[in-house]
Amino acid sequence: MSRPRIVIVGAGFAGYRTARALSRMSRGKADITLLNPTDYFLYLPLLPQVAAGILEPRRVTVSLSGTLPHVRLVLGEAHGVDMDARTVHYTDPEGNGGSLAYDRLVLAVGSVNKLLPIPGVAEHAHGFRGLPEALYLRDHVTRQVELAAAAEDRDTCAARCTFVVVGAGYTGTEVAAHGKMYTDAQVRKHPLRQGMSPRWMLLDIAPRVLPEMDERLSATADRVLRERGVDVRMGTSVKEATHDGVLLTDGEFVSSRTLVWCVGVRPDPLVESTGQPLERGRLVVDPYLQVPGRPEVFACGDAAAVPDLNNPGKFTPMTAQHAWRHGKVAAVNVAASLGVGERRPYRHRDLGFVVDLGGAQAAANPLGIPLSGPAAGAVTRGYHLAAMPGNRVRVAADWLLDAVLPRQSVQLGLVRSWSVPLESSSPELARVPGGPGRGQAPADQPTGTGTENQPGGGPAQSRPGGEPARNQPGGEPARNQPGGEPARNQPGPERAKKQPGRERAKSRSGAPARSGRAKRRHPHHPAPGPVERDD
Repeated sequence: MSRPRIVIVGAGFAGYRTARALSRMSRGKADITLLNPTDYFLYLPLLPQVAAGILEPRRVTVSLSGTLPHVRLVLGEAHGVDMDARTVHYTDPEGNGGSLAYDRLVLAVGSVNKLLPIPGVAEHAHGFRGLPEALYLRDHVTRQVELAAAAEDRDTCAARCTFVVVGAGYTGTEVAAHGKMYTDAQVRKHPLRQGMSPRWMLLDIAPRVLPEMDERLSATADRVLRERGVDVRMGTSVKEATHDGVLLTDGEFVSSRTLVWCVGVRPDPLVESTGQPLERGRLVVDPYLQVPGRPEVFACGDAAAVPDLNNPGKFTPMTAQHAWRHGKVAAVNVAASLGVGERRPYRHRDLGFVVDLGGAQAAANPLGIPLSGPAAGAVTRGYHLAAMPGNRVRVAADWLLDAVLPRQSVQLGLVRSWSVPLESSSPELARVPGGPGRGQAPADQPTGTGTENQPGGGPAQSRPGGEPARNQPGGEPARNQPGGEPARNQPGPERAKKQPGRERAKSRSGAPARSGRAKRRHPHHPAPGPVERDD
């Protein structure tokens, strides 16, 4: 009798945990295949420390092939699931189509940046969901401080060293906290004009920082941020984003070259293509993480609406803690569906939360005990070391070096702005010039053109010196740019019909791809040209 074929789509917290648990449980009695765009598991909670120069990028990545024995890794992005034929269709990194047949399927595709219909945000903001975005932000912040130090007038200096973070949840709070420390250290090497210092703003429409946490922890984080000099604005958000800054909902215009979008996440668009019932974009599952009517299909993590049995009528939130626990239960229930062990429903017990605020500061409530200051910092770092499935010694070594040595504030220039658009169904991958597949720059784009932020649309208005544009993420020229095409990433409920890059592509297997995920760019799109921009 042939061995059962188990396909896991996605290697985030839920998918990685499922694969690891099944690898240990199967003992070679099942064919386990893990489909993922990258060959690593990304430990997202430490990503702000990568952007702040504390950790090197590889420290927060864990090799899939090196830590998942008896699991076959297939590099590719799923763009369609045929549940009747029990087949997953994907596109590999070189643009070739493929398919995987399964007896059991686990959908753990995770989430992407959440967009809101605010003018200019898609064009001028960057998210914080993947390693490329963290690397870009580190380079961008470093560059802005260096340019601010050399600016000839105070207004330009102030705009360049003003950094706006939208979203005061876990990610936004940590980005602002670490970012302020990083830029303060940087200006000691590149002094600004007299009386000027880096300004970080944290905005949210919520009434307080970290609204999902206990009020005492929220108050601790708010106090640390304000003492550090972060301008915390609750009940305030962005009304419009422009090339020169952001217009706030209270009417104030803030001159800035940096807008970091941390307002939340939405499920990966792949779940929409399944044709199954959704709950706010998430795939509806039962307490055993099975898709109703499809007993061979399981879903977990951010892509699944898992009933919260401790709070009837609600669903578990989209957090890393839940995704990690989902993965273990999914593995148990997949094995049970194949006759090994007994299945069990997903239940959870709140073990508390930790938020790293940089230095020795943190906010934590392990087992419901509220902590702040160095004690919370020790608990937070201890928790991260215990939760990481690898690289613990390397992470601890980087923390030790950061405590005794100054940080290296240099630009590597490996990720350009157009490589990490806010509207991307694959934030874990950066667009590359001449690369095949979805979300990449056009094949005829020359390298070394000096176009940091224009990702393959019509040529924009040039200026002497070929300065790069800021955050033109789409692939087509932005609205009102030369070329007259509507921007691909323009926010809003309606999208232009027959817009380039939005048609459904087909893989070599003939299965339709989901919108914008596996499409090659049109060969006649011109390479990006310089646009009017002063950085």
